[in-house]
Amino acid sequence: MDLAQNHKLPSPIHIVTSCTCAEFTHLLQSLRQSTVVGLDAEWKPRRSSQPDSSPFPAVTLLQIACQFQVENSDEGPKSEVFLVDLLGVPLGDVYQPIKEMFESENIIKLGFRFKQDLVFLSHTFSTQGCEPGFDLVAPFLDITNIYFRLKNQNSAKRCSKDTKSLATVCEELLGISLSKELQCSDWSSRPLSEEQIQYAAADAFYLLEIFSVFQQNIVNKGECAASVSVGDDDHCRMMQSILTDFGDKIVLKESDKVPKNTKKKVKQRKSINGNKKENVEVSTEWQGPAPWELSVGGDGFPKFLCDVMIEGLAKHLRCVGIDAALPSSKKPEPRELLSQAYKEKRVLLTRDVKLLRYQYLAENQVYKVKSLLKNDQLVEVIETFKLSISEDQLMSRCTKCNGSFIQKPLTIEEAVEASKGFQVIPSCLFDKNLEFWKCTTCHQLYWEGTQYRHAVDKFVSICKLTV
Repeated sequence: MDLAQNHKLPSPIHIVTSCTCAEFTHLLQSLRQSTVVGLDAEWKPRRSSQPDSSPFPAVTLLQIACQFQVENSDEGPKSEVFLVDLLGVPLGDVYQPIKEMFESENIIKLGFRFKQDLVFLSHTFSTQGCEPGFDLVAPFLDITNIYFRLKNQNSAKRCSKDTKSLATVCEELLGISLSKELQCSDWSSRPLSEEQIQYAAADAFYLLEIFSVFQQNIVNKGECAASVSVGDDDHCRMMQSILTDFGDKIVLKESDKVPKNTKKKVKQRKSINGNKKENVEVSTEWQGPAPWELSVGGDGFPKFLCDVMIEGLAKHLRCVGIDAALPSSKKPEPRELLSQAYKEKRVLLTRDVKLLRYQYLAENQVYKVKSLLKNDQLVEVIETFKLSISEDQLMSRCTKCNGSFIQKPLTIEEAVEASKGFQVIPSCLFDKNLEFWKCTTCHQLYWEGTQYRHAVDKFVSICKLTV
């Protein structure tokens, strides 16, 4: 069993569609028992070109993953996941239970950059007569801070470019490949697809799993005397210790409930429009030749730079063995992107048509990706640039940093030593005669378990490879 199999979603996933359904009663009961909940929310993405009188998008789905101790059980805490359909359930009927849960001192709330979700959620309820919405979540733990704690980094001193996505955190801590393809799907459409249900449930449930890793970590380090597997009193003392050392809260001020002033954006837009080069032809088709081609002095190896809007495409390209870098800063200016692409002889892949206005600064080095989903984007790039993909290339680059692997697998002894104090790997894996590979750049360890084989099968299918 590989690491991913230790963190399966609980079944069934409870979908709350009305205040009279059995799942609603079950949700209320679980909230009364819970000591920890994972929270997430989904809403229909709004396009800037869409006229809309509402300053914030309406939340259509609230995910609540509950964890509680089961009496007279030695199996540890139990987890259940609830998807509250805010298009079906009258908001007035769930307002009070949700508010009490947000403010309960007996429930630790987990979230991943949850403040924005809370702003949208508060506005959604306020506009339906549930005044004044929500303005407090406490006690609260941000998964980002937990991640940096597990990595022995000071979250207060980390740089903005070090901020990790939830998919990256899950991959590093749990060995889970968390697809974000459905993040921008239509969450106002009903019924939800099975893929949407699984996606939504995973975003909340894996917060609990990361918290469990965190609990075990502080127990192993002796920072808390209690163990999660002993009596209820010890468990309560450990939870209280966690809150004392790491607890936080989210407080919404009135200014948070008002959209940010758009004057700055208007000023920036005018500045861009006033300074842009006149009569520049903008083409969305690839012009060629690529900067890596031998005919223009390249080395013959395809290299791409993916902007932050298509970070997922970069990981897909790495999975099929293609060099795909990310911007050197989190919010790069257009000229920074073009400069990086030019210096490293890469093609800049983007979904931002505004970047095409700067094509004249780096000829034949900008391509607008037309497809929306990562799988389709990968196929589009392969076909547009006539890339040759073989099965031997699959999973040959580090999906974390784009580095290459060492030329031969590590011995078990080398893998054990390489993982110490760096990467959480269950010791049972070292007894399964698996091959471990190490990235030469960031030293991340990979192994050919079930997740690896599923990934290979996936990209064989996407790339239509003959095996």
